[in-house]
Amino acid sequence: MFLVVIYGFVLALPLLFLVRRHSLSPSPSPQSPQVDTQPEEQKSLKTIMQPPRDDLDPPKDDPFTLDQLKQFDGSDSSKPIYVSIKGTVFDVTRKSDVYGPGKSYNIFAGKDGSKGLGKSSLNLEDAVPDYSDLPENEKNVLNDWFSFFQ
Repeated sequence: MFLVVIYGFVLALPLLFLVRRHSLSPSPSPQSPQVDTQPEEQKSLKTIMQPPRDDLDPPKDDPFTLDQLKQFDGSDSSKPIYVSIKGTVFDVTRKSDVYGPGKSYNIFAGKDGSKGLGKSSLNLEDAVPDYSDLPENEKNVLNDWFSFFQ
């Protein structure tokens, strides 16, 4: 008789475990918080910038000197408008309403204005390629701009 009680207990134990587990687990409710399924690398790229644009051409792989880049500032309508960020050239011709002559971001057209983008500055003296002296928070802003254009 003792063995029957032991065998019954051994057989009932997994069943009791499952019943207890099921009764303790919360039932799903419509108010339950959403689970963030984004990969870790995307979570770290939180930005205040707009989402990346699909109306900009991909970066140019052709090497340019800063003097050559000056030709593409929008002043000649037969040439594209290029902007360089951290040494990478982007064609922004389709956004001539922003980068064209007399427009708000024309200061960056035909040059590498990385420092000015990092500082969020539209001052001509800031539109230079050397951004090495930017503090970390402004380097992050520059990286956001670079990601935006890619």
